[in-house]
Amino acid sequence: MKVIVTGGAGFIGSAVVRLLIGETDADVINVDKLTYAGNLASLASVAGNPRYRFVRADIGDKAAMADLFAAVQPDVVMHLAAESHVDRSIEGPAAFIETNIVGTYTLLEVARAHWSRLHGAARDSFRFHHISTDEVYGSLGDEGLFTETTPYAPTSPYSASKASSDHLVRAWHHTYGLPTVVTNCSNNYGPYHFPEKLIPLMILKGLEGKPLPVYGTGENVRDWLFVEDHARALWTVATRGRTGETYNIGGEAERRNIDVVGQICDLLDEMVPSAAPRRGLIAHVADRPGHDARYAMDITKIGRELGWRPRETFESGLRKTVAWYLENRPWWEDIRNGRYAGERLGLTPVAELA
Repeated sequence: MKVIVTGGAGFIGSAVVRLLIGETDADVINVDKLTYAGNLASLASVAGNPRYRFVRADIGDKAAMADLFAAVQPDVVMHLAAESHVDRSIEGPAAFIETNIVGTYTLLEVARAHWSRLHGAARDSFRFHHISTDEVYGSLGDEGLFTETTPYAPTSPYSASKASSDHLVRAWHHTYGLPTVVTNCSNNYGPYHFPEKLIPLMILKGLEGKPLPVYGTGENVRDWLFVEDHARALWTVATRGRTGETYNIGGEAERRNIDVVGQICDLLDEMVPSAAPRRGLIAHVADRPGHDARYAMDITKIGRELGWRPRETFESGLRKTVAWYLENRPWWEDIRNGRYAGERLGLTPVAELA
């Protein structure tokens, strides 16, 4: 089986690539244009494997994608390439529109042309798997869970761009018959996570003894999903999911942001003792514009139909994550010394946009 993974040098994409090389016999073609968050160091463990190939290309480049599909003749496309950080989408939405919407459209058209030329079993078994986010559903109140039929209500440029791409994928299935599946996941965390996101950022700032910025009151709730559990779920859906269907993937681990930061502080105090408890570093800062209050996923469908459940609890996954960052300083020090030094994003004054 030949699998194209777009965005395979990113956080979730690299976890998928490592899983496929380590636990399947698939040939994996990683397509990534290596923006700031793409990191081939995350794939060092598989780089020399004969079943792995890296192609530096932009999914929005139709000619390059057409050439790639013609050369590879993929059986499965796992589409993870996306701009993904809400704060960056507030500061610069254009890249999110270009990659998440236009790039997905381009990839769909190339995949449709490829699929239309297939015959027999190859045509029947081809799958286009689009990986999306729970943020397309908007914000929950104190009760309830997102299901696969929850109406879309995106509130940030990022979530709006992902909602648009989800709709495109479903339209290509219903209009053209392209065999697609869509997954919407909750907040991922784990090894190799680019340190602009909450958990890795708090780990590194805590190690450095710097203030730990918590947006607003820190009462915002997220459902946390360990990235390796997510990778397993994605492969399960790609190979066994019903075409035209959507599957929600979550960790069943709702936590307030302030509590997540507190747990990170406690783990760091245990593993790397400091002169004073790191909870004293927590600093509340101005909230993110349009900050959604709560996300939580109902994962009944993927469990009932495909037998998937997360293996990690939040406590076990967070401990593994903190330990990984302590043991892999060269990976994140390279990032902190170059592409991202831990600064806050997404609060660009309107005057600067004029």
